[in-house]
Amino acid sequence: MSDDAQASPRPRPEGVDDQTVLAVGRLTHALETVNRARGYLYGFHELTGRADNELDEVLQLFRDAGHDEFAAKLERDLLGRNVIDDRWTFQIVDDYDTGYYALFTDLEQEARDTFCQGVRHLREAEMKRDRRTPGDPNHTLKPDKDHPK
Repeated sequence: MSDDAQASPRPRPEGVDDQTVLAVGRLTHALETVNRARGYLYGFHELTGRADNELDEVLQLFRDAGHDEFAAKLERDLLGRNVIDDRWTFQIVDDYDTGYYALFTDLEQEARDTFCQGVRHLREAEMKRDRRTPGDPNHTLKPDKDHPK
């Protein structure tokens, strides 16, 4: 096999074994899943806030239709209501970000720094190396050669 076939876009730091690469890679994948969940949480936050803002128009429409009592009930019971005990959605997002999410990202970074010299996506870089066809322009190793950690 040529040197090019052995190369990796992100060489494995010396002394890092397969199990460690797999463990760190799986932790990174779990963090990617958490990032997707966080996106859904922000979507929940945005959509809930948008619905609450739409209630201003809804209240006026009910009043214009002569349904003042129902408009007053919506305004009193629903407009600005906490979505869970004592919290609006921004507070849920804030608690998630400063608690679970911050810890998860910190520990994933610590694992990469401790076991892989900070190299990101080492497992995927090795998969790229293993799955490429050397010499095929659609299977090049670059531009990752000098990719920052």
